[in-house]
Amino acid sequence: MANMAVSIREATIGDLPAILALEQVSPTAAHWWLNQYETRIAQEQVIAAEHDGVVCGFLCWRAAAGEWEIENVVVAAELQRRGIGAALVRTAIEKWRTSGGTALLLEVRESNEAARILYEKCGLRDVGRRRGYYGGPPEDAVLYRLAEKC
Repeated sequence: MANMAVSIREATIGDLPAILALEQVSPTAAHWWLNQYETRIAQEQVIAAEHDGVVCGFLCWRAAAGEWEIENVVVAAELQRRGIGAALVRTAIEKWRTSGGTALLLEVRESNEAARILYEKCGLRDVGRRRGYYGGPPEDAVLYRLAEKC
């Protein structure tokens, strides 16, 4: 599918209903409590993808001492494979670089091939496994890293 026009921006508290709705129907998303999203938004650690005035995706991260961990990337199912996830990841990487970050990390289910291909296209590299990390169903996590020197 062709890429589509989306804008990527800082998420706001007003985006929470859309973010929660997207997360709840995404089987690969990390499922969080409302207050976890509120905290990340207050810390400016959530970006939203918007198409035709509607939030159609988001990405959350956590930052500590220059290391960022991407914790959740979700795109509306009907809009996947149109460049939205890549735009979110690239924007996060640019924000990380601008912040002077030293490492960007994430983990993903081994079976989530679409996400793994996306991360690798964005320059992240497979650096290991966490055996049995995920439950329901049990599965290994693949660890990815982007170092500033890459």
